[in-house]
Amino acid sequence: MAMTVLRIWVIACNVFLEVIRDRVLYLVALYALVMGAAMLLLPEVAAGAHDKITLDLGLAGIHVLGLLVAIFVGTGLINKEIEKRTVLVLIAKPVSRGEFILGKHLGLAAVLVVLLGLLLVLYLGVLSLSAISYSFTSLLLAVVFTFLEMALLTAVAMLFGVFTSSLLATLMTFAVYLMGHLSTDILALGEISENPTIQRVTSGLYLVLPDLERLNLRNQAVYGLDLLPTTGELLGNLLYGLLYIALLLTLTSAIFARRQF
Repeated sequence: MAMTVLRIWVIACNVFLEVIRDRVLYLVALYALVMGAAMLLLPEVAAGAHDKITLDLGLAGIHVLGLLVAIFVGTGLINKEIEKRTVLVLIAKPVSRGEFILGKHLGLAAVLVVLLGLLLVLYLGVLSLSAISYSFTSLLLAVVFTFLEMALLTAVAMLFGVFTSSLLATLMTFAVYLMGHLSTDILALGEISENPTIQRVTSGLYLVLPDLERLNLRNQAVYGLDLLPTTGELLGNLLYGLLYIALLLTLTSAIFARRQF
């Protein structure tokens, strides 16, 4: 057990250092520039509404930058190893394919923690300098659940990256992201349709796709703490996200274990 944890830790550390060396943290500088410009310009062009716009823009920026890392880096975590054939060296070592998958995911998850943490610090700094009132608890919850969503999408990206090209895996992951946020609308569309085939398809999509809106607390964070879900709902959504990630990583490991190199 100790050796398993050590091997996963080594893989995760290697992924973390590799992604950081790829200058992913330059996104922090980009975010700082955008928020700095917003802090200077919004009071001039959106007088009276710049508080809400700044709050919304900051959380949206954190979400988008996290999404870019989760999708574009996540799809290459496994696929890049396969295309470069370096996976042959890795699987020849005493490392199980499940440990390999889990280590890769944890490594990128650690990068996301650092990235989102830095973005949150900058965001709170901009809000303080602009004298915009906010609820730290609600903003923190929104960013924590944003991280959970990005970790889930990383698992989706790795799943597709195991058996498709990087480009196709990126497109498919982005499609899951879009449909995941529209899953309840897709189900409602099937319910108003009188076609049984469409109803079965939409119901199937709703059951298979992750309901990413359960992890979206950005609007509640912007418009008031009283709009946040109850503690029970938050814990339920947290468990939902973790279970979905575990299921995706298990499926990825099973597919990867059956691949011939």
